[in-house]
Amino acid sequence: MQILLDTSFLYALNDAEDQNHLKTVSFLRSLKAQLFIPTPILPELCYLLHSRLGHMAMRRFLSGLINSDIEVVPIETADLVRVTEILNHYSDAELDFADAAIITAAERLGIEHILTFDRRDFALVRPKHKEAFNLLP
Repeated sequence: MQILLDTSFLYALNDAEDQNHLKTVSFLRSLKAQLFIPTPILPELCYLLHSRLGHMAMRRFLSGLINSDIEVVPIETADLVRVTEILNHYSDAELDFADAAIITAAERLGIEHILTFDRRDFALVRPKHKEAFNLLP
């Protein structure tokens, strides 16, 4: 199984005070999957970690990522066309760039699962490659 990681899940994983922290830790311990992070998630997550938990928390996350099996997926120039389509089509919902980039990467890679606590945005969008995403945990 292949799974894309969203900012909300990764933030909860890194913040022991987050209401979803224990759920993320427990879920990952039992998970057997190939994990991916689209590059636009990194600056968004690093900003949140730094501003809320401090510089050390951000550095600890990056060090952990380097030493993990998680694959960082670049957003290609051609992906920007699809990101823009998604943002325009769902403009009333005001999706952010990172969410549109996750959806675009999922479509390009054929990934059906997203680890997120941001149910609204990912449940709203109809991906090109399947009827709906499987949102975990």
